[in-house]
Amino acid sequence: MTAFGVDVRREGDGVAWLVLRNPERVNAVRLEMWQAIPPLVAELAADRAVRVVVMRGDGTDAFASGADISEFSTHRKDAASAAAYERTTAEAFEALTGFPKPLVAMIHGICIGGGLALAASADLRVAADDARFALPAARLGLGYHVKGVERLVRLLGPSAAAELFFTARRYDAVEALRIGLVNQVVVKADLETFTARYAADIAANAPLTLRAAKRAIAEVQRDPTSRDVDAVRTLIAECFESADYAEGVRAFLEKRAPKFRGE
Repeated sequence: MTAFGVDVRREGDGVAWLVLRNPERVNAVRLEMWQAIPPLVAELAADRAVRVVVMRGDGTDAFASGADISEFSTHRKDAASAAAYERTTAEAFEALTGFPKPLVAMIHGICIGGGLALAASADLRVAADDARFALPAARLGLGYHVKGVERLVRLLGPSAAAELFFTARRYDAVEALRIGLVNQVVVKADLETFTARYAADIAANAPLTLRAAKRAIAEVQRDPTSRDVDAVRTLIAECFESADYAEGVRAFLEKRAPKFRGE
């Protein structure tokens, strides 16, 4: 039996890697994997040594080929079981979108269906030039959850999101970059090196500033009547009251790289 799951690997530069692993099914996401995501994300959020998380698929063939369709006959066989399954996946997506630190998706090869939805839950997406993206829901006859639609509409705009859903076709990396689905496209052989450096550069910045910026980005996407502006103002105030702010100003005046501690 081939092992599958979600693994965490920590690096010494403030970067942790969240790895989706189901090699026999091109990293298709099984129910147990969806269930594993929230507690692992909570653990990474609480770990002060982790400043940035990179989410990736195991190996170099795929980020994730979607939800594991071999489970559909048991876990999504009718409306009731599909609703229970959706609650589980919703908890995973909520954990990722609510993660207070920068989250980067590194995408090799196939990124389809639930895999694309996971990648869309990240703040930033870096793709290899062999990456392929699709939402095949319309070819499977399943209903796509509203929160997932909302994320893609906010990311791409309504027209590009509609094309993604309605055509159910595959997009190559260049097309994905054009519509804003990914932030960077890198030669496949360089992807891991590039992403490690990209994440480490983010991790070297002031953690409190990153936290405040991420919360502000989330709030400005909400309806103005439901925005928690006070929470953002509190996070901004904490930046100005921090030792990191003093260190940043001092390092600038001394013409050296700052050494931020997140306090």
